[in-house]
Amino acid sequence: MCTRALYVGDNNLVLTGRSMDWGEDMHSDLWVFPAGMARNGSCGTGSLEWTSKYGSVVTSGYNIGSADGINEKSLCGNLLYLAESNYGSLNGKAPISITMWLQYALDNYATVAEAVTSLQAEPFRIKSPILPNGRAASLHLSLSDSSGDSAIFEYVDGNLTIHHGKQYQVMTNSPIFDQQLAINEYWKSIGGNVFLPGTISAADRFIRTSYFIGIIPKSIDKNYISAVPEQKLQYQAVASVMGVMRSIGVPLGITTPDKPNISSSIWRTVTDHQNMVYYFDSATTPNTFWVELKDMDFSKGAPVKKLAIAGGKYYAGNAASQFMPAEPFAFGSA
Repeated sequence: MCTRALYVGDNNLVLTGRSMDWGEDMHSDLWVFPAGMARNGSCGTGSLEWTSKYGSVVTSGYNIGSADGINEKSLCGNLLYLAESNYGSLNGKAPISITMWLQYALDNYATVAEAVTSLQAEPFRIKSPILPNGRAASLHLSLSDSSGDSAIFEYVDGNLTIHHGKQYQVMTNSPIFDQQLAINEYWKSIGGNVFLPGTISAADRFIRTSYFIGIIPKSIDKNYISAVPEQKLQYQAVASVMGVMRSIGVPLGITTPDKPNISSSIWRTVTDHQNMVYYFDSATTPNTFWVELKDMDFSKGAPVKKLAIAGGKYYAGNAASQFMPAEPFAFGSA
């Protein structure tokens, strides 16, 4: 029900775009979490425990979990729906609720490579709670960083599968990632300038996103924004990636309850890894604003802060100064 795309341009410009497609209001807000927070895996006795090494800016889902975000080292994470997920048994490992999976990565890792090295040893096992909409959380995770590195994490038949490499730029939903890659290879042989599949299914969105993210300019064309200062030329790349995310979105009001991988796009984000800016684009208000991480305090002991989005609130420009101190939400238990 979502799409993620990684863009690597000239001058080391790296952007990660994602859309959140969901069948109802997720009551999402933006949060700033500092370093040094004590965490618990929200699975009762024996849950995994850790203390966050890095601060982060995240977008919440139902204010019971982190669905999307970036940490102070420019590691970006995105959780997307995957109906085929099967997290298996605990096998004696400490449990962690899936509502904390992305937050665990942002709390602990500075790069994708570091995350892959650690997570492939499976320091925990995931447990999946029932979400407020009555469905079990069934998700896979993507990570990206400022080098353009990428990794996709899926639990298939109870086993963790990791696809690690800069070539893994796109992720949608079903089928599992291996099968998405095979489908994409077929469509590459046809060529996107000849024909692209046009439905709103996850597989078709994977094909279109792969094509679009591959052909948008990798360098800045000053004919479009000639009056913009040199240091702001990355805005064109941000606009291009946001355009891709909008083009493959599902218009509001379109859902297919019998097919859980299709729902309306309710918000989008673009992460600028090089300049440490997190863009948020609401499909329901609608409006676009951003958060410059240089303006946030991630130091140990700094307050948790919240930018209220739920309820139709809207912002413009850099909204970093409008975050307000707040009690952190309680992660959903499993």
